[in-house]
This record gives sequence, C-alpha cells and structure tokens, in this order.
Amino acid sequence: MELHLQSHHWQARVPDWAAAAVAGFGAGGVLMLLELAWSAFIAGGDPWLTSRLIAAMAMSGEVLQTSGYSLTVLVVALLVHYALGVVFGVLLAAIMAPFNLDSSSAMALTAGALFGLLLYVLNFYGMTGVYVWFVELRSWPTAIAHVIFGMAAAFIYLKLERPARPR
Repeated sequence: MELHLQSHHWQARVPDWAAAAVAGFGAGGVLMLLELAWSAFIAGGDPWLTSRLIAAMAMSGEVLQTSGYSLTVLVVALLVHYALGVVFGVLLAAIMAPFNLDSSSAMALTAGALFGLLLYVLNFYGMTGVYVWFVELRSWPTAIAHVIFGMAAAFIYLKLERPARPR
C-alpha cells in the first residue's frame, strides 16, 4: 500500500472567486449571529452595541453616543459587516488555493481557524489605532467568534468551490 501525502507548497492555482465571496458572506452571517447572541443573552449587554461599533467605521464616532435600535445604523453596520466578510472570504481563498489548503476538510478548517485568529489580532489590536472604539471588544468570546468565522468561511468555500478547469 502506497501512502500519498499532499504537498502544501505554493502552486499557481486560482481560487473560485464566486465561492470565496459567498463563503465570506455566509461566514459573516455566522459571526454576526454569534456576536448578537453573545451580547444579548450571555453578556447581558446592549444587543445593538456591536452594530453601532461597526457602523461607526463608515459613519462617524458620533454614532457611538447613541443607544438602542436605529434602522440607519443597522443598515450601515450590515453593509460594512458583509462587505468585510466578502473581502476576508476572498482573501482566505486566495491563501488556501495556491497552497492547496483546501485538500481536505481538516486542512481547510485548520487554515480557517488560523486565519480567523489572525483576523482577530489585526482587527482588535492593529486597527485600534484608527478605530479606537474596538478596544472594548477585545475578549476571548470575540476571538473565538473570529476563529469560528474563519472556519465557517473555509468550510463553505470548500463545499462550494468548483474544480479548476484544465488550461
């Protein structure tokens, strides 16, 4: 019996961009539901706080002075959140495809988890120089939610990607 090991070195392989965008969009929905559930049910806080924090990226810091539900804030937050989800889904696929990290579910989930953790560090430690209000979201639940985002994006991408056509 011969053992075949998958090599994970770089090779010129283009991701399935449509699958990547849908994966990022879907994983963004998973992350949003996790954040909403955490703030509303477990942390006992304001369920609209995360929406205001995200919307403030596009609107201004003044939105952080408001409280409660606002349709405008919610729409802007959703647009920003899903746009970033799509961008990060595409970025993850751009890393996974050339390194053959989509060769198995275990490899894809591991790559997604590491990507999500890196994303958390960049967002909540790197970007806080620009968006200082994200400091208050630094926590283990937020880190875990981002790991789950990465895993969800990787898994959805793995299930949706079409095999590359021969050239």
